[in-house]
Amino acid sequence: MDKFTVLSAVAAPLPEENIDTDKIIPARFLKTTKRTGLGVHAFDSMRYRADGSENPDFVLNQEPYRKAEILITYDNLGCGSSREHAPWALLDFGIRCVIAPSFADIFHNNCFKNGILPIVLPHDVCTQLMEDARMGGNARLTIDLPRQVVVRPDGTEVPFNVDPLRKKLLLEGLDDIGQTLQHEKEITTFEERRAQAQPWIPRIVLD
Repeated sequence: MDKFTVLSAVAAPLPEENIDTDKIIPARFLKTTKRTGLGVHAFDSMRYRADGSENPDFVLNQEPYRKAEILITYDNLGCGSSREHAPWALLDFGIRCVIAPSFADIFHNNCFKNGILPIVLPHDVCTQLMEDARMGGNARLTIDLPRQVVVRPDGTEVPFNVDPLRKKLLLEGLDDIGQTLQHEKEITTFEERRAQAQPWIPRIVLD
């Protein structure tokens, strides 16, 4: 996955609580096992009307938020089912960072696994960041992961916490497979030795 270091981008304010994974990506779009192509359906029931036309009142259908890479919401983002398609859809839309006072645990974990940085900040701070975001495209937020701060348009820095291991993996762009491949040499050596000692056991080959 792509590395996450410092992101300076437009942030979209979505002042709602309990946005569940079905709102993020409705169940009818879960037939794919690919991580791409879901962005067009992100927040489908909120972005589109019954006739398929865009809902002009929804923030991601407005300029400059069509190109937002940061999403700011309220409590319990990603509740509901555990579908990993939810962060896939956000990432495919272009979202690399989500900020909220709290997240559903599985969604929170899935964000890290797919290169999205979920930041937990107090409710009142999220409200302040939403006000910043409403200033438009010139009021970009900066997410500095190495220093663990959100930099507001006026230069004010808001610190945030992140698990050290998850921070390291985001900075290096390593998902679960990437972590495994870091030990490719050791795994290959082990499999070669096992093949000689126990030739009836199938070998694991990393491609």
